[in-house]
Amino acid sequence: MKPKQDSSTKHRAQSTKYKAQSPGYEWTKQTTTMIIGISGGTGSGKTTVANRILASVSANEVLFIQQDLYYRNLKDMPLDYRNQANFDHPDAVDNELLINHLKKLRAGEPVELPIYDFRTHTRLPDTTRINPKPIVIVEGILIFAEPRLLEQMDIKVFVDTPDDIRFIRRLRRDIAERGRTLDSVIEQYLATVRPMHTQFVEPSKRFADVIIPEGGHNLVSIDLISGKIRERLANALHSMEGQV
Repeated sequence: MKPKQDSSTKHRAQSTKYKAQSPGYEWTKQTTTMIIGISGGTGSGKTTVANRILASVSANEVLFIQQDLYYRNLKDMPLDYRNQANFDHPDAVDNELLINHLKKLRAGEPVELPIYDFRTHTRLPDTTRINPKPIVIVEGILIFAEPRLLEQMDIKVFVDTPDDIRFIRRLRRDIAERGRTLDSVIEQYLATVRPMHTQFVEPSKRFADVIIPEGGHNLVSIDLISGKIRERLANALHSMEGQV
């Protein structure tokens, strides 16, 4: 785990008043919202890190949002053109919507999370309604490449994994989960994934507060981040009890 050397990082957790409802969970007092960004190359283990953090705290206190859900809707394009689209460029993501949702969650407002179909590269008409919680984890390869997204984050984590491991993981995922063929995955990796990683993802590592080598297998780093989250939750609970 490599803490960022720049000590001027300013956390932007703001106090909000809201009532968020989920099973066994209700916020009605003044609290703070912490937004944690987890980035890294494709197949680096970002989701594994996020899931391990989620497993260490109460699911009723943490929201998990994936940037992949915010890909732009390509329904007006022929399917062949959609398959050739560059999904590893920042312009492929509807960052305006994601930023708007993060601001609403920080302000204590619910949002309608988009549902994306990766086989057809389209956004479904249905959405998932989510209520605000004190911890929001945002995960995606390009979340550090957008300055306005960086402004919303209180802690920025970069998962650093060797290129060959990442490629193998992406290959398995795209074939098993996204209906891709072996040749199409390799072609996409060489044409867009690798160049975009070099141009956008790898340089964005410099914005991270914490760098985690080897992804979800680095339990020490994950425990430290989880401890910070539990500390924030405990402080929020103590603040609420003091106002009752």
